[in-house]
Amino acid sequence: MNKYLFALGAVALAAWTFLGGGLATSTAQEKAVKLPAPAIDTPTATQAVSSGTATAVFAGGCFWGVQAVFQHTQGVLNAVSGYSGGEASTATYNQIGTGSTGHAEAVQVTYDPKQISYGKLLQIYFSVAHDPTTLNRQGPDSGPQYRSAVFYQGAEQKKVTEAYIAQLDAAKAFPRKIVTQLTPLAAFYPAEAYHQDYATLNPNQPYIARFDLPKIANLKTTMPEVWRDKPVLVAQAGK
Repeated sequence: MNKYLFALGAVALAAWTFLGGGLATSTAQEKAVKLPAPAIDTPTATQAVSSGTATAVFAGGCFWGVQAVFQHTQGVLNAVSGYSGGEASTATYNQIGTGSTGHAEAVQVTYDPKQISYGKLLQIYFSVAHDPTTLNRQGPDSGPQYRSAVFYQGAEQKKVTEAYIAQLDAAKAFPRKIVTQLTPLAAFYPAEAYHQDYATLNPNQPYIARFDLPKIANLKTTMPEVWRDKPVLVAQAGK
């Protein structure tokens, strides 16, 4: 489903109360799943590269909300919306919307491994950013471009992700089995400029209010230890 079409049809949405910083809650809104930390995590020494930063790529439905969640996470230096899983020639919003390019809407998270671990990012991803038990669907959006997927970089990320999925399934953390794909990262293609920082720049857009602001609110309430009030925006990263 096209998010813009949803927005046009959702102007009449009600029962929302906006709290400090523009965060929204609703009695009908999905709740975050409180999850244990990963039993196996990537050692800091192997995460950091020469620049002192590391990256992770996550797909979990519409990238607007996933990006916003990580932008409000301590230790994250940048979070960019984009596409992974397909070829460079089809890495455009209009083409991936057909569901036939192999791409998923994804977010590339650049972080400081001295402040936050890859495992902690996974915990946020599975708990707050999306529902990992729905196949090719998140909220009103359906199709393989909205699939749940971790595009891992190297053996360590693969090991930690596999172990955490097995840990959560064994603990029956969700009512259904996790369907998240684990795929080696071939490439990440940043999305068009108008998609970047979208949730922050458009907090009153009905789609954002209904599906994304509650994710940000859930991060604040369920994981206050990683919460940052002021998001790190693509437009400001590196300045």
